[in-house]
Amino acid sequence: MKRYKENEIDELVRILKNDGVISVPTDTVYGVCACMNSEKAHDKLVIVKNRPKNKLFPIMCADEEQIKSIAIVDDKAEKIIKAFMPGPITLILKKNYNLPDYINNGNDTIAVRMATSKILEDLIRKVGSPLFMSSANQSGEKTCTSLDEIEKACPLLDGMLEGSVTFGKGSTILDCSSGDIKILRQGPILREQIDKVLVV
Repeated sequence: MKRYKENEIDELVRILKNDGVISVPTDTVYGVCACMNSEKAHDKLVIVKNRPKNKLFPIMCADEEQIKSIAIVDDKAEKIIKAFMPGPITLILKKNYNLPDYINNGNDTIAVRMATSKILEDLIRKVGSPLFMSSANQSGEKTCTSLDEIEKACPLLDGMLEGSVTFGKGSTILDCSSGDIKILRQGPILREQIDKVLVV
């Protein structure tokens, strides 16, 4: 499986634009991603990860503007985005009504992250679409910690971006889709940090 360096990003853009699936390092763990604007790419990512069809993929966006193009951002969510993004946090937000059903199986919420490195931001901008982004593993298995492990676990990938991860654990998942903000998974960002931001 071909491994690409950061200066070969245009090759990875081409793969993604052609409905391919690649692995990339994020700040938290290694991820696998595909173009959000393609149902074919979505279905290939499901196969690569052997993931149940009804389990939704988080979406990684280049910036807040892109988040607002797919999700509804209220005042609380805005404060959290400004304080912690880009960073190791995933927000569950109400989706924009005009999203195709395949993106989130017709659910009314969507999970969003912001690109956590310049290379991921560039990748998203050049592809011209947010990316489905999930951890690099077979669904239900532990997350891979090296490119060799990813290659073994996900042999159907179309390419891999070299690089390292920082935290080595999944992001904090925060449900902001209703009045009460709930932590669904504890990651590097703690409840106390979130509460401080919300009382400002």
